[in-house]
Amino acid sequence: MNMIAVKYISVVCCILNYLPCHTTPASHHIGKSLHQHEREEDGAYSPRDHAHVVDGVHHSEFDHEAILGSAKEAEEFDHLSPEEAKRRLAILLKKMDLNSDGFVSRNELHAWILRSLSMLSEEESEDRFEDADENEDGVVTWQEYISDSYGIQDSDEEDNEIDDNSEEKLISDDKIMFRAADGNGDGVLNKQEFLKFSHPEEHPEMLPVVLKQTLDEKDANKDGFIDFQEFVGERGAHHDKEWLLVEKEKFDHEFDKDKDGRLNPAEILAWIVPSNDEVASEEVSHLFASSDGDHDDLLSYGEVLEHHEVFVGSEATDYGDHLHNIHTFQDEL
Repeated sequence: MNMIAVKYISVVCCILNYLPCHTTPASHHIGKSLHQHEREEDGAYSPRDHAHVVDGVHHSEFDHEAILGSAKEAEEFDHLSPEEAKRRLAILLKKMDLNSDGFVSRNELHAWILRSLSMLSEEESEDRFEDADENEDGVVTWQEYISDSYGIQDSDEEDNEIDDNSEEKLISDDKIMFRAADGNGDGVLNKQEFLKFSHPEEHPEMLPVVLKQTLDEKDANKDGFIDFQEFVGERGAHHDKEWLLVEKEKFDHEFDKDKDGRLNPAEILAWIVPSNDEVASEEVSHLFASSDGDHDDLLSYGEVLEHHEVFVGSEATDYGDHLHNIHTFQDEL
């Protein structure tokens, strides 16, 4: 094989490594409940910014998604030139600046990020909906969901193999959540209902189901409360004394608001369900600390554009440097 052919194959292989992989819907989420995908060790739903800072390392992906309201657009911005990224960001700034005074206040940025968090959930839900809607009829049946998630082809067949009791419990919990999200009771989920099913923690009407499932799992003595031993549960057997002391501190000072030694239903939901409002507030503080150069508690357009890589990213980032010669993107703004 001559050197030209070798170089050609090397380039093709390099490109293929960066191209998105396409999998069949049935293999995409096999064996995992939709609602177990993003959970903390203690069972709480992970907050949207759970991967923002990991082991002291800051990951800017969340900052970009919090501004753009789309993981796909955030990835696209990573491949833009700094000039194009600034041009698009300038368009977004005018939308953030609700009173059109040329500045973005903390309240305006907070409202924008809350909107983005909602859009991110919608994007995730729509992607999963399209995976599960095998016949593309605009609704997802229970059979389509368990086929996509667990590889169960016929829920009525007795010979379907379920790996263990924990998976059987996941399927049972999912079915309860599925029925609760089915607002019109027609046995299938449209896109709006599937959003409630996929992100129940963000929909008040779904919280009673979240609470009941949490109590069913953790309330060993069935008194309607969760004490510290129930809070720790089987996790305690896998950790040392120091871990238990940390968990006790968290239980007593973060979750047990009324200091009665147990979590009531309201406290349970405050523990299980993350607050997007708190996430947005923390992100506002982070972005202002990174960009408010004159410390006037306002972000001018100039300050934001000067720190555009904090807000949206561009080819100036390492990730974009690796890929910009391979991908091209359409201008959607």
